[in-house]
Amino acid sequence: MAKVETIVFLSLVLDLFAFTIPLPLFPRLIEWYTVRESSDPNGFLSLTLRSVSYIRGLFYSPGLQSQRWDIVLLGGLMGSVFSTLQFIVSPKIGSLSDKYGRKRILLLTMIGNILSAVVWIKSTTFASYLLSRIIGGLSEGNVQLAIAILSDVTSQATRSKALAHVGIAFAICFCIGPPIGAYFATRPLPSAMQKWGIDLNIYAAPAALTLVLLVAETLFLIIALPETRHIGGKPQKDSVHPQTEKRASGDPAISDSKVNGNSTKRDPKTRIRLLKSLQRVHFLFLIIFSGVEFTLTFLTFDLLDWNNTQNGRLIGSIGIISALLQGGYVRRAMSKVGEGVMAKRGVSSCAVGFALLALLPIYVNKNMSVAMKLLQGAAICMAFTSATVVNSLTAFASLQCDEPRVDEISGKPIEEHPDLAKGKALGRFRSAGQLGRAIGPILACASYWTIGPTYTYATSALMMFALSAGMRRVASTKSVG
Repeated sequence: MAKVETIVFLSLVLDLFAFTIPLPLFPRLIEWYTVRESSDPNGFLSLTLRSVSYIRGLFYSPGLQSQRWDIVLLGGLMGSVFSTLQFIVSPKIGSLSDKYGRKRILLLTMIGNILSAVVWIKSTTFASYLLSRIIGGLSEGNVQLAIAILSDVTSQATRSKALAHVGIAFAICFCIGPPIGAYFATRPLPSAMQKWGIDLNIYAAPAALTLVLLVAETLFLIIALPETRHIGGKPQKDSVHPQTEKRASGDPAISDSKVNGNSTKRDPKTRIRLLKSLQRVHFLFLIIFSGVEFTLTFLTFDLLDWNNTQNGRLIGSIGIISALLQGGYVRRAMSKVGEGVMAKRGVSSCAVGFALLALLPIYVNKNMSVAMKLLQGAAICMAFTSATVVNSLTAFASLQCDEPRVDEISGKPIEEHPDLAKGKALGRFRSAGQLGRAIGPILACASYWTIGPTYTYATSALMMFALSAGMRRVASTKSVG
């Protein structure tokens, strides 16, 4: 099913390209809304900022710095809305794809994504932009369903390598999406359209590019993607790696390590317990990581006064390093060390990166050269984390799911365990991560304006070190067996 893997990879590139375009724009976009709507004291944004300023005033005196911190917090709130909605709908999307087919549900979610981009183009108020994010949060299902599709068409022995395509797509798009988004943010599309009396978002050009990419992705999926979920038909027999088959038949020459750490499936209760453990790790990791990741561009905006282009280059460089690691190291090493060990290494690297970020504010006013080296070191550590953790945990989780099987004697389909059906199980796994992404940005942003960046990142580093230490049991557990 190499053809399906290629189709999924190309659709992910289009989808994630569109997703990463606005990432470096958030600080300046929110700043634009605050200036634009400052004359309306009863507007949605003014009321929101007034509430934020009141709470901030309990801790700090008014001033330019604290006003920028208000933007940081507002950005966290905005990021949390999207992920909260993903947390709610991901299990439902997975279950619907189990029942009605992956392709049909994926195309339905694409309609919502297209609508979200259309609303963004016309969002001249913060409330309307928030509406576009709400529509996008309720609709985004490409990554989740891509994982389910790849799980449908791969065997236990080849799944981790196949799912690495998801991580590679993320890395590639983080290379090209943010810089291109920053470039198109400088295009004068809004002023040109205003000649015809059309009022558009300040970043209507990158929003239009996002729309074009999503429409292209939808057409590509309609034409190229086959249905991979067997609905009411006869499931295929397990596609088992020859070495796995020998080991399962009692061949002592074949060890677990020679079959990518895979062996015959554990009983359902054991797999469900392991899935829950992986969900907890996924949740805790993304609470910490997504918060710091989200505040990174706000940090450079706050301390270094970076513009969209500079932030785009930073995110792009992280993407480039992540792509190189994903293609040159992770895919080869994961089959040797196992998904749990690879995830643990990524968490440890993340802790180091956060510690470097904690030192950055100290050196900004003392030695800018050292400060930039700290930022570069943190970017490298976060790139390694991006290349390893989520992809490894996702592969680990997918290997616990039931496969479509038939009874060799009766020839009848063997019913899947309801909690181990791929769409539902992977939907719950992704939902746990999205809950972390919903909580993380708001906590990190609130911490940022309450105790400042140094203590925020230092605390995050300590929590990540603690999580790494707590992953010993997961890291020592083989994928299946």
